[in-house]
Amino acid sequence: MRKLDGKRLVVASHNKGKLVEIAEMIAPFGMEARSAADYGLPEPDETGTTFEENAYLKAFAAASATGLPALADDSGLAVDALGGAPGVYTADWATMPDGSRDFLHAMTVTEERLQAAGATDPGRRSGRFVSVLCLAWPDGHAEYFRGEVEGTLVWPPRGDKGFGYDPVFRPEGHERTFGEMETAEKHGLNEPLSHRARSFALFSQAMLEKP
Repeated sequence: MRKLDGKRLVVASHNKGKLVEIAEMIAPFGMEARSAADYGLPEPDETGTTFEENAYLKAFAAASATGLPALADDSGLAVDALGGAPGVYTADWATMPDGSRDFLHAMTVTEERLQAAGATDPGRRSGRFVSVLCLAWPDGHAEYFRGEVEGTLVWPPRGDKGFGYDPVFRPEGHERTFGEMETAEKHGLNEPLSHRARSFALFSQAMLEKP
């Protein structure tokens, strides 16, 4: 495994929610992180069919453009009763005709499809959040870190914290949704709960050292 040399990296994302989460997790390690938007980089087309492929597309685009290692996350919701959908198309389900994203719309679409599939009992509403972090270098080398959290889809949405599908996802072993949890609870590095915190924990263990 190639180690991260230096204290500077690019966070290859334009998603403000992801940027906040990753910045909070990187901060304790003394890293200097700037976003792809800070460098004026466009968002590459996510043409991959897996989380790993899309994470690499974003990370390598930022690394090759800046000459710095770049960290990208590709994540999504996989619902068992929907055959793993929306999966890599999680954000697409929120995309509106004008190009904006409305995650209440996406959650509603997900619920409508669950109802159409007859998945009304909690036992048939299982799924997981998946996060794949890709750290890519300008020469194309990459390392991957995958985190998952199992849970149940609830309806109606609960809570106004987090972002995306958080208000309809109740993690296994908990009564509250991610939308009802504070960031610190989701991201506790001693016992990471969220999918992104779990992938970041693997990344930090392999790549980062606290100052």
